[in-house]
Amino acid sequence: MLVDSVKWFVVINPTSGNGKSLKKWPEIKRLLEENHFHYEFAFTEHSKHSVSLVQKAIEKGFRNIICVGGDGTIHNTLNGIMLQKITHSKDIHVGIIPIGTGNDWIKTHQIPMNIYLAIETIKKGKITCQDVGKIEFENQKNAPVYFNNLAGVGFDGFVVNKVQKYKSLGALAYLFGAIIGLFLFKNFHSTTYINSKKYSGNTLMVLVGLCKFSGGGMQLTKTPNPFDGLFDVSIVKNIGKLEILKNMGNLFNGKLSNHKKVESIKSNHIEIIINQDEKPFIQADGELIGMGNISLQIIPQSFSFYS
Repeated sequence: MLVDSVKWFVVINPTSGNGKSLKKWPEIKRLLEENHFHYEFAFTEHSKHSVSLVQKAIEKGFRNIICVGGDGTIHNTLNGIMLQKITHSKDIHVGIIPIGTGNDWIKTHQIPMNIYLAIETIKKGKITCQDVGKIEFENQKNAPVYFNNLAGVGFDGFVVNKVQKYKSLGALAYLFGAIIGLFLFKNFHSTTYINSKKYSGNTLMVLVGLCKFSGGGMQLTKTPNPFDGLFDVSIVKNIGKLEILKNMGNLFNGKLSNHKKVESIKSNHIEIIINQDEKPFIQADGELIGMGNISLQIIPQSFSFYS
């Protein structure tokens, strides 16, 4: 790929990886220039800032974006792409230079962590296009939220809420958050509608997966495939604290879905209703997005990236 014939927009989250993005930016900048990238760049200044930065870049004519940051920065870049109306999302190609806490999404697609190799991956010009999830809140006028990895309601949302305080621990922050959740999280009553079936009762969490890894390397759904046009759903029922402790290892080795209290279903559309006043957190790609009743649907083959 002749990178010097393309205009690139680089969005950098300076807080990603506990500040590593900012420290490594001079080296990244040097490598981009050595490799003849013609680019403009911007640092994010607040949460979700990359959504508007990406939209403005697309308005200016950029169709190639490089994302320097972690899963949250990729998530917000995706939302900037999906929420704009100027061009089809597939026409926007995203390169990843991963510097984050979990760096989970890149593991599915084997995008290298090494900065030099990540830039080489972008230079090769190979485009992959995966499915995207769309989340809409019931009875709310908020814009939909899009995700490229995994969304969840309940325990995992609670863990994400706790992780914000412990990001200096890196991927261990997720394990630390899960242990805290053992003592503080209360199961909730939910009804999930999938494929004309109803799953109702006390629930630890409902997980909606596209890719394999989340939460610092956890494998929470059974057979996720970001190219098959289907969500991989795990409904984790009324598991108690002792059972969670016994199954902590299964959060990471992919065996959680084998538990007798876990339902695994494939579908392209899901509705999750919370049947109680106290609403659990909802997370998408490790970002807290709200609380309440939601519906989710697949947008097939709509996120294009260099791989």
